[in-house]
Amino acid sequence: MGSLFRSEKMCLAQLYLQTESAYACVSELGELGLVQFRDLNPDINAFQRKFVNEVRRCDEMERKLRFLERELIKDEMAIVDNGENPDAPLPRDMIDLEAKFEKLETEIREVNTNQEAIKRNYLELTELKHILQRAQIFFQEVENPLREEDIQPDSEHPTLKLGFVTGVIARQKVFGFERILWRACHGNVFMRYADIDELLEDPYTGEKIEKCVFVIFFRGDQLKSRVKRICEGLRADIYPCPERASERLSTLVTVTERTDDMRRVLKQTADHHKSVLSEVALSIRVWFIMVRKIKAIYHTLDLFNVNIAQKCLIAECWCPVDDMAKIQLALQKGTEVSGSSVPSIIHKMNTKRDPPTYNQTTSLSSAFQGMVDAYGVANYREVNPAPFTIITFPFLFAVMFGDMGHGLIMFLFGLWMVAYEKRLATFSDSEFWEMIFGGRYIIFFMGAFSMYTGFLYNECFSISLNVFGSAWNVSAMNYGPVLDDTTLKTLTLDPAVPGVMRSSSETLGYPNATSYPYLYGMDPIWQLAENKITFLNSYKMKGSVIIGITHMIFGLFLSLLNYIYFRNYLNVFCVFIPQLLFILSIFGYLVVAIVYKWAAWAAADSKYAPSLLIGLINMFMFKKPSRDDHTLLYENQNIVQTVLVFVAVICIPWMLCIKPYIIYKRHKRQLAHENAMLRHDPNTDSESAPIVSHEHISYGSTAEGTVEESTESESDEEPFDMTEVVIHSMIETIEYCLSCISHTASYLRLWALSLAHSELSEVLWTMVMHIGLSFSGYIGIVANFIIFWAFSVLTVGILLGMEGLSAFLHALRLHWVEFQDKFYHGEGHAFEPFSFDLIVEGKVDDE
Repeated sequence: MGSLFRSEKMCLAQLYLQTESAYACVSELGELGLVQFRDLNPDINAFQRKFVNEVRRCDEMERKLRFLERELIKDEMAIVDNGENPDAPLPRDMIDLEAKFEKLETEIREVNTNQEAIKRNYLELTELKHILQRAQIFFQEVENPLREEDIQPDSEHPTLKLGFVTGVIARQKVFGFERILWRACHGNVFMRYADIDELLEDPYTGEKIEKCVFVIFFRGDQLKSRVKRICEGLRADIYPCPERASERLSTLVTVTERTDDMRRVLKQTADHHKSVLSEVALSIRVWFIMVRKIKAIYHTLDLFNVNIAQKCLIAECWCPVDDMAKIQLALQKGTEVSGSSVPSIIHKMNTKRDPPTYNQTTSLSSAFQGMVDAYGVANYREVNPAPFTIITFPFLFAVMFGDMGHGLIMFLFGLWMVAYEKRLATFSDSEFWEMIFGGRYIIFFMGAFSMYTGFLYNECFSISLNVFGSAWNVSAMNYGPVLDDTTLKTLTLDPAVPGVMRSSSETLGYPNATSYPYLYGMDPIWQLAENKITFLNSYKMKGSVIIGITHMIFGLFLSLLNYIYFRNYLNVFCVFIPQLLFILSIFGYLVVAIVYKWAAWAAADSKYAPSLLIGLINMFMFKKPSRDDHTLLYENQNIVQTVLVFVAVICIPWMLCIKPYIIYKRHKRQLAHENAMLRHDPNTDSESAPIVSHEHISYGSTAEGTVEESTESESDEEPFDMTEVVIHSMIETIEYCLSCISHTASYLRLWALSLAHSELSEVLWTMVMHIGLSFSGYIGIVANFIIFWAFSVLTVGILLGMEGLSAFLHALRLHWVEFQDKFYHGEGHAFEPFSFDLIVEGKVDDE
């Protein structure tokens, strides 16, 4: 029970670990995840610590694993995740892991190098093959228009006197290439090009590239040099091409054969590459976990002090008191695994340091605990508001979001995430989805509570449901046996007389009226009433005040639990009691007046009911209530209100002066006592620290050795300053008195957002869905289908999305400011245990 409503009891413990067993012991503590180590070497640089070389080795192994992971991603191979969580390897196993990773990296790099060289040669042969295939066509197109003196006859084919250059260039560069050639060579070149049908693969990047084959004809060595420079500038690849057709044909046959051979070699190389990576894909996740655990262990060992004389490591850590037995068993297991004969020793230390706050959570409470911690981590052993927030937060949300239909949609969405949480937990690609999924229980409860409050409001997509039958008797009115539509529109309900309707134009008698309350929630007849909004405004506004004041008073009683637990009885008498009397005498009285008015004035005409707001103002003006100004609620009201105002006024100096005065008297008495001790024994040092005793906790034979008790040096307390005490008390008093008013008004947002949600839902139903229901026939079917989807999209997007987020934020503010302000300081620091689970999941940095 204590761990649920308060953080766990923590203690500062000291560990003595033998050098040969320290690694195994820390590994077991990492699997346990219940220890937060302190850095005992804060002044030593990270590169000068004892295990820096081991950490560098782990970094190198991580680098190799990341390289293998990139290769898997590049080849689109899935990494196998079988959920295995191996233990941290022993130090002697690191050598085997390093050798294995080195071998895999070397093999993959060699394969990549060979594959790249083969791809480069294959690309060159492929481009040359396309050039040889197109060259014959290009030469024939050029020969025809040439003059006879430019052609030399040959037995096989005439050879041109023109020079030429053949090559390949990227398709997007062709037009620019052609323009540059024309301008640079002054039109003295002739260029022909053709697209390569297949996409060619870049051997360096693996991208598919579109290229073109080109031939450039020219005359003279000067143009030849100029053309080659232009080709080099635009990164065009130039290939030699024989002049004779027979030589081109022979070369094409040879190139085609070599291309086929190269394609087979490429396939064999790719198969070998995939076979090596397939073995890596099966184990790389396990290897990552092992390396991260090793690295985390050595980082932790660097936080320890090294005792060279005793050949041991000394560590200090925070740990839960109730889990000390588990920590002892983990140390014992680590010692046995390492084969050490010397047991590890752990003992508690007395300290004045503030312990970290550790709240154990479940999948249900973790989201609510995170919501509370987002405001600030609780002080050590301070009341934890998260268990209460599980109920109060969705309830306040539902007060603003009350609708059975909208709540059902939210409830079903949350139920789906809760029911399939194990399967949905694997989808962690989106941060937005992680946030939604992390709050699945919050959504589930918000939907359930919204259905309940929607049932109270009798609203389902803004439509009232006639569940129990209306409690209003229309037949008792003097409208005759039948009421026409015109008369119904002028009817207003009288909340002061249940079971009766009256006209808005005149007051009618109720001789035959039958009066009984509606069974539960809001009567559905209010949906037809002209004064529906007026009545719901008053009803929801008063309900918001009651809920808000109850919520704040509950927060005050939680502060009482804090004072009693920490034995701060001065705050009980000087803070809690006057604060409680102050809020009860003003706003508690307002709640009683609201309930009394609902009960005592239910059978009276509403126009003669007293105004509570005017009555509250007159209460502080000491104006006697009367029936004439509609402020008299009950007999002797003036006496009761005068006494309550007097109590509220008395509480202000009570909170302001009594606590500083008592603190001042205590300080004086303490100084007198110290002076008396000095006069009695002049050799006594009043500033000497008391003797600190330690509770030893160890296992194994006590004859192995003893641990000397040592005290932790603590800073002296700050000197007493009476001015600071008075100012602090003054600020708290003023802040509390003003916040009682502002916080009560802040809870009116429950009424405002509830009314806004109801009206917006009604507008959406009237302006969208109601129009679709007015159509009939085949047109009506199509129109209803379209309008239904439009209504659904608007409902989910506006009412569930925007309105839901607004209500969520307002409910969060009411908890952070109005509720937690009464008892919650939120100035602690969270318990951050050394846990392999958190490191493997990536929630904390292993460094």
